[in-house]
Order: sequence, then C-alpha cells, then structure tokens
Amino acid sequence: MEEQKVNTQCGLEEHVAGALCYVLGFITGIVFVLIEKENEFVRFHAVQSIIVFGGLFVLNIILSILGVVSAAIPVLGGIIAMLIGLLYFLVFVVGLVAWILLMIKAYKGEKYKFPIAGHYAVRYAVK
Repeated sequence: MEEQKVNTQCGLEEHVAGALCYVLGFITGIVFVLIEKENEFVRFHAVQSIIVFGGLFVLNIILSILGVVSAAIPVLGGIIAMLIGLLYFLVFVVGLVAWILLMIKAYKGEKYKFPIAGHYAVRYAVK
C-alpha cells in the first residue's frame, strides 16, 4: 500500500518542505513560517529552525565580539581570544551536526524535537 503524501500550501510534500525549512538556517525558517499557514508539521520545523539557528547565529556574533575585544587585552588577551576561537569552532561543529540531523529527520517525516528549542517549536507552531 502506498503512503499518502500530504501537500502544503507551497505545493511541496510536507516532508520535503520540512527539510527545506533548515536549508538556509533561520532564513528559510522565517520564509516557511510566513508561507505555510496550515500544515503543523512544516510550521513546527520552520519555528524550530528559527529558534535553533537564530540562537546559534546570535551566539556566533557574541563570540566574535568577545574574541575581538579580548584580543585587545595585554598579555592574557591572546590566550582568551584563542579559547573563544575554540568555542566558536565548537559552536560551528554543533551547528553543522544539528543542521544535517534536523534536515534528515524532517525529510523522513519525523517531528524530532531538538533539546529546548523543540518544546518552544511545538508551542509556537500551532496557529
């Protein structure tokens, strides 16, 4: 028996639209929140994308500013800046793994709740 495919307002199957919510991080999340008004699965992934990747974006900006400021501190500034650089790299790796994981889960049709963000995504995805 063939699985029934649910279409969305944007004309895509819901699992494809859900995966596309993550392609450009929070940007595609915002696009799909604005486009998709009915499909709760797509809205969930769009909101989760905004929360996860918007948060990582803000965290990267903060780390960048702290790295530049700490580099200006005499003696210990260089060491602090290197530690912040390592933290920046760690955030990048976590973001990359989350990006791949969330796209795969959405494409498989799973409503995978990312820690913390998934709870809020469920709450805000309901129209």
